[in-house]
Amino acid sequence: MYEIINSVNTALNNFIWGVPAMVCILGVGLYLTVGSGFIQVRKFGYAMKQTIGKVFSKKASADGSITPFQAVCTALAATVGTGNIAGVAGAIAIGGPGAVFWMWISALLGMATKFAEVTLAVEYRERNQDGEYVGGPMYYIKNGLGSKWMWLAYLYAGFGAITVLGTGNATQVNTITASINSALLNYHIISESGVKLSNIIIGVLICILVAIILLGGIKRLGQVTERLVPFMAVIYILLGVGLIVLNIGKVPAVFASIFHGAFNPAAVTGGVVGYFFLSMKKGVSRGIFSNEAGLGTGSIAHACADTDKPIEQGMFGIFEVFMDTIVICTMTALVILLSGVTVPYGEAAGAELTIAGFTAVYGNWVSIFTAVAMCCFAFSTILGWGLYGSRCMEFLFGHKVIKPYIAVYSLVAIVGATLDLGLIWGISDTSNGFMAIPNLIALFLLAPKLFALMKKHFNEK
Repeated sequence: MYEIINSVNTALNNFIWGVPAMVCILGVGLYLTVGSGFIQVRKFGYAMKQTIGKVFSKKASADGSITPFQAVCTALAATVGTGNIAGVAGAIAIGGPGAVFWMWISALLGMATKFAEVTLAVEYRERNQDGEYVGGPMYYIKNGLGSKWMWLAYLYAGFGAITVLGTGNATQVNTITASINSALLNYHIISESGVKLSNIIIGVLICILVAIILLGGIKRLGQVTERLVPFMAVIYILLGVGLIVLNIGKVPAVFASIFHGAFNPAAVTGGVVGYFFLSMKKGVSRGIFSNEAGLGTGSIAHACADTDKPIEQGMFGIFEVFMDTIVICTMTALVILLSGVTVPYGEAAGAELTIAGFTAVYGNWVSIFTAVAMCCFAFSTILGWGLYGSRCMEFLFGHKVIKPYIAVYSLVAIVGATLDLGLIWGISDTSNGFMAIPNLIALFLLAPKLFALMKKHFNEK
């Protein structure tokens, strides 16, 4: 059965992430970039002012909403996760160091894409029966494109409700178990024979915590993420910067391998990764898995923000992609490539490769700190994607299905703790592609409305 599922998924993945998908993802990003006048470059300073400048704002949010900072923390909770740790490691192993270059390219265009998603989500959101703001791709399709495009909204919500189970939950739990087990094994607290039991215990604990937080509603989720996200980011960045400083002399050679490997991967990987499209494919797909630009999911969290200025909230989209991919994903790549660990080119790799990079430089003691950081990353992602899945289900079937769906979503953590990493990542890659298609079509069709909103906002400024 495993072989059949893997074969079917491989065929679908090759189709969905083939040349047409690359053209659509990069093409829509390029269209939005040019049409917006390169807003991610031209207004980068303004974006940082509107985002970092509001980090310390303690203004309370209105009923049924969360503060703009809580919204970005909830969105970052979902984006800064295994894509930054295990996803980057997998991209380098399968696509070579050059995959990092294509991550950067997808991030540059993705800033404009995510800006568009967040702006449109705030512009076309609604209130649900509890008085909470609800929005995202299904709502800007419904309210922006009209009834003739409702099939596209249902398609997105349907893919979303299923995708979050793997992308937002199972893969994250897999990273948590790998991180904790690495630390426990390094300190001989458990043996190899005890890993299976450890996985089950971790899965049950995550299941309980996720259910408690998500069932508390958007307010509780915002309160948790605004504390968890800054904490986890600081730990990881400090460890990463320290490793880079200790290996500063190798940095030029590593960057040379990234640029050279982007167009000639065989020259860097010894021929194991032999063609450039594979490097590009893995870099773009894992970049999107990490920053979610093109998926539209982050906009679901931003639609909950207590703001009446869609463009200003849209600036958080630029900030998120920059922090997620340009800063944190690049740091992970440097940790792996500078540490001197052996990269298993052509084979599946995950969080254990990143952990090995840290321990090779710092020693086994650092496995505790990397385990904590990675667990925070992955757990925060589970919370953010739980919100996304419940909003998709609410759009499809109404408010009454939210609690049962959250219960099922929480239980997936137990299953995810024991599944095969390669199959989970493969299915997540595929489902992300299916989710992106309806959203990219909507962004292309709603682009004129976005450009009009931008013109109005900056003219008023």
